[in-house]
Amino acid sequence: MVNVTYTETSQDVVYYAEGSEEAVIYNLGDMAWVLASMALVWLMIPGVGLFYSGLLRRKNALSMIFLSVAAVAVGSFQWFFWGYSLAFSDTGSKFIGDLRYFCLKGVLADPSAGSSRIPALLFCVYQCMFCLITGMLAIGGFAERSKIGPVLVFLFCWLTLVYCPIANWTWNPNGWSFIMGGLDFAGGTPVHISSGTASLAIALYLGKRRGYGTERLAYKPHNTAFVILGTVFLWFGWFGFNGGSALSANLRAVQACIVTNLAASVGGITWMLLDWRLERKYSAVGFCSGAISGLVGITPAAGFVGAPAAVAIGFVTAVACNFATQLKFLIRVDETLDVFASHAIGGMVGNVLTGLFAQASVAAFDGITEIPGGWFDRNWVQLGYQIADLTAGFAYSFVMTSIICWIMHFIPGLRLRADEEAEIVGIDDAYLGEFAYDYVGTDPELRLHRIESKPHITSGDVIADSPHSPAHTEAESNEKIPHGAQGNAAVGGGRVDV
Repeated sequence: MVNVTYTETSQDVVYYAEGSEEAVIYNLGDMAWVLASMALVWLMIPGVGLFYSGLLRRKNALSMIFLSVAAVAVGSFQWFFWGYSLAFSDTGSKFIGDLRYFCLKGVLADPSAGSSRIPALLFCVYQCMFCLITGMLAIGGFAERSKIGPVLVFLFCWLTLVYCPIANWTWNPNGWSFIMGGLDFAGGTPVHISSGTASLAIALYLGKRRGYGTERLAYKPHNTAFVILGTVFLWFGWFGFNGGSALSANLRAVQACIVTNLAASVGGITWMLLDWRLERKYSAVGFCSGAISGLVGITPAAGFVGAPAAVAIGFVTAVACNFATQLKFLIRVDETLDVFASHAIGGMVGNVLTGLFAQASVAAFDGITEIPGGWFDRNWVQLGYQIADLTAGFAYSFVMTSIICWIMHFIPGLRLRADEEAEIVGIDDAYLGEFAYDYVGTDPELRLHRIESKPHITSGDVIADSPHSPAHTEAESNEKIPHGAQGNAAVGGGRVDV
């Protein structure tokens, strides 16, 4: 039985460890804030799904929304099973934890690895949300050309072999980066660099989508409202992501929330203006992309920098990520959703700028943390620590992700790449049998595929499998419409997006 009482004045929790007479006091306000932050970070996961879905073609829209909720289930089980123990056991190595807390055995009311003001059980569930959002970001690399089941198996393996070791060396007091003095407030390396790099490795393994380099893939996001809604969820949840990482309802958490909002705002404006210079039009998708980049950049720095530094971080990260979206064309990798450009590059820039702008005075807002600071505090070596940490995270994630993909490639039933027909009809139809909308959105290639397969399509009294039928003739003419065109064509009396 857990030995818990309450103080007479503040009603804070008083905990006595088994066999000990020394009391540990947990602040109820801190616990409430971390619990609320946990819920905020959870909301970010379907936010990622909506953001990704809106950027894709209509025929693949549901797959990413589905994966966002399925990732919650798979990641939560992995974290319970051994993920938390591998990341935060206090008897592990400098690289990865052991199985001391296997299946959360013994994870109760003892002081947590992150703060002595909250219990380990609360720290565990809060950190679980970071594990889930990282996995969801990483599997963005599978967009539009992967099977659903093997992706979920991949996710379990990836969280075990990639996320947990990086989280251990970054945040566990036993980790090599933590001991070295690396500064990463909320996950520049464990969350963003690891997931963005994994997406690049996945795209390299999968190869290019059907029609890569042709007008067929020159499409615009099919649902900009989803992109904006996903950004809203992410921006809103990021207050729990960064602010909650203070693990206390204190001034440092307030400062983290202020710089988070500021960096996102500056990042969104910067990206939008960069896009405006090309087309002389303001882009909602561009603004959202810039806001996400600013949020990524401020993540490792949030608890270490002031507001002026947040403006610089938002601006520099948005510029870097905007130009990084062209890298996939230089190296000819079909990285569909630019997860590498936004998260890996953004995380790297954020890590470097943390080494420059970190201040001991800001970190001390919680009254506990002591750091030597960055270049602002004339601690020149901090930049070297940051570069070492981000380089290790990039290299480890890329190599291990590639190994996982290729091992699964040779296991029957676990090959990740979808077949050609599934890619044509869409991942939603091929593997889910459901759609994001009440009609099936198709492209010219899919209409041609259906005509060649001679499906039996009726509309009133017209049968559309005749080569001379009006539907057949119109489908052939619509085949010439560029995929990026925004409009609808009637095929057999139904509405079809092109």
